[in-house]
Amino acid sequence: QVELRESGPGLVNPSQTLSLTCTVSGASITANLYYYSWIRQPPGSYMEWLGYIDSRGNTYYAPDLRGRASIPMDTSQNQVILHLASVDPKDSTLYYCAEAPWPSTNTVHEQYDYWGRGAQVTVTQ
Repeated sequence: QVELRESGPGLVNPSQTLSLTCTVSGASITANLYYYSWIRQPPGSYMEWLGYIDSRGNTYYAPDLRGRASIPMDTSQNQVILHLASVDPKDSTLYYCAEAPWPSTNTVHEQYDYWGRGAQVTVTQ
C-alpha cells in the first residue's frame, strides 16, 4: 500500500521560501517511472497544479509560477520536496502531493493513483 504524507512548517513569513516534504511509503520513488506532483487548493478557487518530478529526476513546472518553484527529491529518505520562493499571503492554502503513472499536469483526482492528505500553509508576519 503506497501512502504519501505531506509535512512542513505551517507558518511562513512573506518573501521567504516555503519548503514542504512529501514522504512516500510502500514503494521506492525511483523504482519505477512515476510522476510526483505538487498541487494546491486556494480558498474559494480551483485546484492549481504546481509542478512534478519524475522518478528519474526530471522536472516540469507550471509557467504561472514564473520560476518560483523547485521540486527536488531526497532518495535516501524517499521524499519529494517543494520549495516555493518569495511567498506572499496569496500562497496560503492547502498543499497536496500526488503520484501518477504518467506526466499529468492537471488536477483531476482520478488522474493520480495516490494523494496525500495535504499540508496547510499560512503566509503571515
